[in-house]
Amino acid sequence: MQNRRRPTLRLRRLAAEMRRRREEAGLTQDDVFEQTSINPATLYRVENAISRPQVRTLRALLDLYGVNHERTAYLLTLLRESDQRGWLETIGADLPERLTTYVELEDEARTALNYETSFVPGLLQTEDYARAIIRGVLPEATHTEVDSRVEVRIRRQEVLTRPNAVRFWAIVGEGALRHRVGGIDVMRRQMIRLAEAADEPNITLQVLPFEAGAHPGMLGSFHVLRFGQDELPDVVYIDSMAGDLFLDGSADIERYTVTFEHLRAIALSPEDSVALITKLAEDG
Repeated sequence: MQNRRRPTLRLRRLAAEMRRRREEAGLTQDDVFEQTSINPATLYRVENAISRPQVRTLRALLDLYGVNHERTAYLLTLLRESDQRGWLETIGADLPERLTTYVELEDEARTALNYETSFVPGLLQTEDYARAIIRGVLPEATHTEVDSRVEVRIRRQEVLTRPNAVRFWAIVGEGALRHRVGGIDVMRRQMIRLAEAADEPNITLQVLPFEAGAHPGMLGSFHVLRFGQDELPDVVYIDSMAGDLFLDGSADIERYTVTFEHLRAIALSPEDSVALITKLAEDG
């Protein structure tokens, strides 16, 4: 039996809002059934992005929940576009589901905060550096799998240059810059790429120097994605040997945001960071 296709990000956004609207209206699934004849099984599928609701079903639910005309129009548009697949499917990338979810969320984010201890941030990697990193981290991956991962990593970087470019703030541990990934030439080109990226108006880059001593970021790397949209709450993403983890609770978001602020305060200024990166490029 063929596996069901993963729901698109738009369908998941629609499902999340429909569930939230029902809860805010103080209605159970049985209450909805009594007032609209939409059975709980159908409502469950709608609220969990298992299936696309019919237009009349969506309208009936939105009317029941008291959603205004403007928001109703937006959600109907979301429904119409809910079958549109992301660029990952167009290139046939075969990635773990959680990584695919992260890439889709990153593509929707308005702001991305990234603290890295061991790597140059993926959005700022050169192709050669990305290939060396992926081969090192995934020693059992085939050449095809490595090529696919590299293609995805480079394609992801389009979020930095498109018209609605993401606002990207990266803090990188000094060790990541001094770790000779791929050899001297690869690292020199990578340092040049970082220095050039730091000049972009939507990119802020800071280096956390060895001299910073003990700090809250020693527990590991993390990403914070901000969307500025009620139907898509902010997300913390952690990639580790134990598996990928998504956190969207308000306490988690606050904790990692505060940690990022601490790291930003003790890291080198953007100007001093570029000076260090340039020196590393010159020294090889």
